Amino acid sequence: MKYARIAAISFLILVGFGCLLADFVAPSSYAHQFRDFPDAPPSRQHLLGTDDLGRDRFVRVLYGTRVSLLLAPAAALLSSLIAGAIGGTAGFVGGSLEWSVMAATDLFLSLPWLFLLIAVRALLPLNVSPVTSVTITFALLGLLGWAASARIICADARKLRDSDFILSARASGCGGFRLFWRHVVPNLKPLLFVQFWISIPVFILTETNLGILGLGVTEPLPSWGSLLRELENFSTLSTHPWQFVPLVLLILVVSSLHLVLQQEELPA
Repeated sequence: MKYARIAAISFLILVGFGCLLADFVAPSSYAHQFRDFPDAPPSRQHLLGTDDLGRDRFVRVLYGTRVSLLLAPAAALLSSLIAGAIGGTAGFVGGSLEWSVMAATDLFLSLPWLFLLIAVRALLPLNVSPVTSVTITFALLGLLGWAASARIICADARKLRDSDFILSARASGCGGFRLFWRHVVPNLKPLLFVQFWISIPVFILTETNLGILGLGVTEPLPSWGSLLRELENFSTLSTHPWQFVPLVLLILVVSSLHLVLQQEELPA
C-alpha cells in the first residue's frame, strides 16, 4: 500500500505539473481549429489527433485537466469552510441551534444532490463566457456540497465541547468566540483537511457529469465533461480508440486521489 500511495502521489504531481505548464507544452491554443485536418488520427503534429472541428485533442486534454485539478480544490475549499463554520458552530454551541442546523442539514441531504445541482445550474444563464461558466459551476459545487461534511464536523465539535481541556479553558475565563477560535478550531483542522481532500474527487466527477449534460464549462474552454461527450458517438470509438484518453486519465486521477487518502496498513 505504501508503494501504491507513493506512485499515486507521483502521478498526481506529474499531471499537475503538466497542466500548469500547458501554455509552454501545448503546441497551439485549445480553441485553434486546424480546418484542413478535421477528425485527424494521431500524428507527430497532433499526438491524439483532432476533433470534428479540427482542434488538437492533446491540447484540449491538457487544458481540460487543468480546469478540474485547479478549480475542484477551490470548490472543495469553499465547501469545507462552509461546513466548518456551520457544523463547528452548531456542535460547539449545542442546544436548539444544533438541533435546528442538523434538521436543516438532514433536509438538505434528503434531496438528490446531483439533481438539485443540475436544476440550479439549468436555471442560470447558459450563454455565458467560459470563465463565467467555470466560476458558476464550481461556486455551485462549493455552495451545495457542504452538508455531509457539516454533520461529521458537528459531531466532532460536540465531543470537543465536553472534553476536559475545553472545560479547563472555560474555568480559566476563556469563553465565547475566543474559546471556539483558539481551542476548538485547531482541533478540527485535521478533520477539515480530510473532508477537503475527500471532496476533490467528488467535485471532479460531478463537474464531469454536468459537462456531459452540457451544463458545465462552456465551449470553447475544454473540461473533462465536454471531452467525454465525444464518447456518445459509439460508431467511431472502435476506429478512434484514442478518444478514451480523457476517460482513462479521469479514472487514474480520481483513483490516485483516493489512494493518497488511504492509511498505511498496520503490520499484523
